Parts: sequence; structure tokens; C-alpha cells
Amino acid sequence: MKKKLGLVSLTLVSAGILAACGGGGDKDASKEKQTLVISTFGLEEDKMQEDVFKPFEEKYNVDIVLETGTSSERLTKLKSNPNSTVDVIELSQSNAADGVSADLFEKIDSSKAPNMDNLIDSAKELAADGSGPAYTLNSIGIVYNKQTAGKEIKEWDDLWDSSLKGKISIPDITTTFGPAMLYVASGHENVDLTTDNGKAAFEGITDLAPNVVKTYSKSSDLANMFQSGEIAAAVVGDFAVPIITESNPDVVYVVPESGTYANFNTININKNSKNKDLAYKYIDWRLSQEVQEKTAVSLNEAPTNKNVVLDEETAKNKTYGDVAERTNKVDSLFVNKNLESWINQWNRILNK
Repeated sequence: MKKKLGLVSLTLVSAGILAACGGGGDKDASKEKQTLVISTFGLEEDKMQEDVFKPFEEKYNVDIVLETGTSSERLTKLKSNPNSTVDVIELSQSNAADGVSADLFEKIDSSKAPNMDNLIDSAKELAADGSGPAYTLNSIGIVYNKQTAGKEIKEWDDLWDSSLKGKISIPDITTTFGPAMLYVASGHENVDLTTDNGKAAFEGITDLAPNVVKTYSKSSDLANMFQSGEIAAAVVGDFAVPIITESNPDVVYVVPESGTYANFNTININKNSKNKDLAYKYIDWRLSQEVQEKTAVSLNEAPTNKNVVLDEETAKNKTYGDVAERTNKVDSLFVNKNLESWINQWNRILNK
């Protein structure tokens, strides 16, 4: 077998030399390995490498270079650098909408990513205007330590209980789920956020402030905050639940029966990418049943490919099934329109 492989290799080398001399031959045989620059979240990088990046590299003979950080940080970086080498960027729904408004992205041709045909209806609607498709759906809930909290927490309103003074953490306004906290606070005041541009929401945030010991930018920091006893409860996206609960066995995750707020994470192609064909291959890969079945387990990502069916254990702590049915929409365009003003109000109340 080894001798046979050696002869084949020698033949290919010879053919390559002849092609180089004569200007003919198979172009793919001499094609250099391509590089794809992916801007993505910095969570669970080892598992991302194992289940998403390395198999893609092997399948398409490509080297992946990563740029990691929060969604808002990476979008801001792309906005400020029109010559960015980023090819594809994974962002939260609101940041993606901002990028679309700023004309940063290629309008997606779904025929170049066939797995887009297999998306769940809500994900199809999101990409109907040519925006990048969603590869996962997530939502917020409450993670808490019943012993240190001193009470059972079932609903959003419980976070305002005076017994939790100085015991909770919530996502900062600039993070993926920061704006969702304004929806929660407005709901606490029995007002629809979109009817008063957040006035009631900030009244609710002001009332909640004594209970908030810290806002956070990276959900991975919550594990240490629970471990040290700095907090007893937090509002968090379900994608981060395994990171927190694995290191803190006394911590449980609850999605209020009254409902939750959803976010899609999307993939877009940089308008100035020089590797668009490869970028489309990556999008199709990320949306495939094969990959989403793996990431549902390893990365706690709820699938957007309708052909993926999760068992009860795998569906736990995901925006899937019953939880998905009681999610409420966050209006990204409305949020982005008001965000600058909201950030200033938020900082005056919580980040003094």
C-alpha cells in the first residue's frame, strides 16, 4: 500500500512540474491553502475548534484565523476599519441589524448556502431581506443559588425583592442581552417598552439598582462571581448556563413562565471580503444538520436547522420546545434607534 501511494504521489508531482512548465493541468491540484478570517464570540473556544473550525478546515483545505470578543466590540471594530480582513462575522441580532443599516455586509444569496432552505420559519423571516442567516437562537433566564439567595426565584419580578439587595448581576446595556433587561424592567412596570421609548423601563431599573452589585460584559465572568459568593443571582443568556452550573453545582437556571426574550446569533459576510465563495461554504457548514447536532451538545446552541431534533436532556437549558414557544421578540431596529440615549441613562443609574 505504501509503495502504491508513493507512485501516485510521484505521478502527481511530475504532473505538477509539467503543468508548471507547460501552463496546463488541473488548477485545483496546485491550489494553495486559503485563509478564512472569522470574527466570533470568545466562548468555549476549545469546543468550537473541535466541532466547528477544525472539521471545516479539513474538509475545505483552509486555515481559519479567529478574531474574538463581544458582539458590540467586534462590530465597532469592523465599522471603524473598512479595510478589515474579516471575511465572516458572527453577531447578535441587534448588532447584525446595525451592521446591515451601516451597509457593512454582503446581501446573502441563499442559493449559495443550500442549508438556508432548512431553517426554522422564524430564522427564515430574519434573513428574508438578505441579512445573514441565524445559526442559533438563545434567550435569557435567571440563574441563582437558592441557599445564598435565601429565597426561591421563579419570575422576573422576584429580582426586585429587597432581600436581594447587593446580590444580583445583570448584563450591561451594551451586551447582547442588555436591551432585553429594559424589556424586563418595563414589564415590571406593566408598560410596553415601545410605547414610551424606555421611560418606564428606567424607572424599573432605578428601583432595581440597589439589588445590582455589578453589571457584566462577559457572561463567563459570572461563574467566578457565584464561586466567590459575590452574587446570589444573575440574568443570563442560556448559552452561558453550562459554564456557570458546571463549576457551581448549587446554582440552578430558571426561565420564568411569564416569558423570556429571544436573540438570534447570525452570520454575515463582510462586503469587502476577498473570500466570499469560501465564506458561503462556512455559512452553509454552520447551518448544516451535522454541525448543529454537535453544537447543540457541546456549545449549548439551540438549532435553527429544522431537521435537528433534540432529546429531552440535550434540549435542557436551551431556547427550544416549550421555552422557544414563550419567547418574546426584541425589536432590534427600535433598540438601535434608542441605544445611545439608553446607554447614557443606564450608566448614570448603574455604572456610576
